[in-house]
Amino acid sequence: MTINGWLQIFIFLALIFAVTKPLGVFITRVFARERTFLDPVLRPIERLLYRITRVDESHEMRWTEYATTMLVFSAVSMLVLYLIQRLQAVLPFNPQHLGAVAPEHLAFNTAASFTTNTNWQAYSGETTMSYFTQMAGLAFHNFASAATGIVLAIAFIRGIARRQMNTLGNFWVDFVRCCLWVLLPFCVVGALLLVSQGVVQNLKPYDTVKLVEPQQVQRVGADGRLVVDASGKPVMDTVTTQTIAQGPVASQEIIKEWGTNGGGFFNANSAHPFENPTPLTNLAEMFAIFAIGAGLTYTLGCMTGSPAHGWAVWSAMAILFLAGVTVAYWAEAQGNPLYPSTIAQHASNLQPGGNMEGKEVRFGIANSALFATVTTDASCGAINGWHDSFTPLGGMVPLVNIMLSEVIFGGVGSGMYGILVYIVLAVFIAGLMVGRTPEYLGKKIEAYDVKMAMLVSLVFPLIILTLTGISVVKGFGTAGISNPGPHGLSQILYAFTSSAGNNGSAFGGLTVNTLWYDTATGITTLVGRFFMIIPMLAIAGNLAQKKYVPPSLGTFPVTTPLFSLLLISVILILGALTFFPALSLGPILEHLLMQVGKTF
Repeated sequence: MTINGWLQIFIFLALIFAVTKPLGVFITRVFARERTFLDPVLRPIERLLYRITRVDESHEMRWTEYATTMLVFSAVSMLVLYLIQRLQAVLPFNPQHLGAVAPEHLAFNTAASFTTNTNWQAYSGETTMSYFTQMAGLAFHNFASAATGIVLAIAFIRGIARRQMNTLGNFWVDFVRCCLWVLLPFCVVGALLLVSQGVVQNLKPYDTVKLVEPQQVQRVGADGRLVVDASGKPVMDTVTTQTIAQGPVASQEIIKEWGTNGGGFFNANSAHPFENPTPLTNLAEMFAIFAIGAGLTYTLGCMTGSPAHGWAVWSAMAILFLAGVTVAYWAEAQGNPLYPSTIAQHASNLQPGGNMEGKEVRFGIANSALFATVTTDASCGAINGWHDSFTPLGGMVPLVNIMLSEVIFGGVGSGMYGILVYIVLAVFIAGLMVGRTPEYLGKKIEAYDVKMAMLVSLVFPLIILTLTGISVVKGFGTAGISNPGPHGLSQILYAFTSSAGNNGSAFGGLTVNTLWYDTATGITTLVGRFFMIIPMLAIAGNLAQKKYVPPSLGTFPVTTPLFSLLLISVILILGALTFFPALSLGPILEHLLMQVGKTF
């Protein structure tokens, strides 16, 4: 651990702090339909879209209509993405003449994944998806799923802010305004910034170049496994050329981060130099992952009339973020105790004992640990290093971040409505402590609200632990792991946690393009998205109908450091302790065994 590394981490957090208020105010104005500097350009486009689609922008929806509209839109767009993949061979912008995405369960998995803002990839992007599929299919869903998450958070905040009303807004109006005002303009600027740093943006066919020296490489089968001969030795091939993949990368890359989508254009994701070539792009991409989530905390304060509450929520998120990145940075800087520090120092050329396995030398240990923490605090899933190659405790941090429901700034919208559920529970617990009906910003938290909040909290671990349990006792599950013992458990646990949390990052080392994993993780992404959204909207609809209750001496204040501490405690108790037995058998056990000389 170095001063330079810590300086980079704190500069990053300072940038997030600086953008929170201005972006939060802007988002508030957009959804309150107040005038912004973009209105002269975007308002005519908005009116035209409503005229074409016959949307009544003055119509307000109850929570049931809001949810139904969102579900129908998601179902139709998922079906369209599935068809685009299956018809890819006959669609335009396919200079590599890639065939239809196969098998069918892979196309289903990808359609479900991108519809739910998970962007889990059981395929290699540059060898599977045409430019048309990347742009018209995946990039569209990067915008649509991100906008859906944001407007759901806005609907929840409206439910808190409104008094004795039955409606939460209009899904179509919120969706259009989110795409036009919040996502598109920033992505245009961000894409140009990435292009200026060397991120590729074109529609050219791939280039083939001749290597200076032939290379011997291990042969990999269609299932992603190494091909071995009769004696068990890997079969080697001589390679004399290399294919340089390219395409419309920058436009896909910026919405991947700004919309906290994940899903790399290339299989190497943000470790690929065409996606993330410089330290500046690395910083810009991490900044984009956190920006909207941080801004929404101030939006919460603005729309509810309590900016101090927004900052209290921001503070809780920041403390959890610093705790996570500290553990990850420390664990990776310590390295593997089984290797002499001199060897590790020579290999990394950075610091004694550091673990550089699976990391890019462009970014080093500090920025790899920071990126891993940021992308799993949010539901992004972009990676600039291989989490499977982290130390056991370093790799546990991304896993725990997702298990906490990614409420640490979180995915666009999903982090906000996720932490609002935790706030409802925290306020309820505070009310029990003082023996009175709990109140939250003038609204009484009653049995119905708590039941719905607990339903959200229980669905998440139920789907993860059930499918992980099946996978570790059945051959179709264990056949995919690359490492035995606790590390193999971590690989499977991470896969289902990432899917249920709509994160999409992969621990690595697990062969997931199989009938079982494609189907199981695809279903998990749908459950993790929609089975948690519906009870959340039910809470919002119920809160919107309630009368305002003025604060009294018995009201627990939600603007103080004590509230931030209580919120952190509830998140850790409900999140971390639920999964503690599984973590004990996975990364924690692996760490303890590593200390006594056993590795996996």
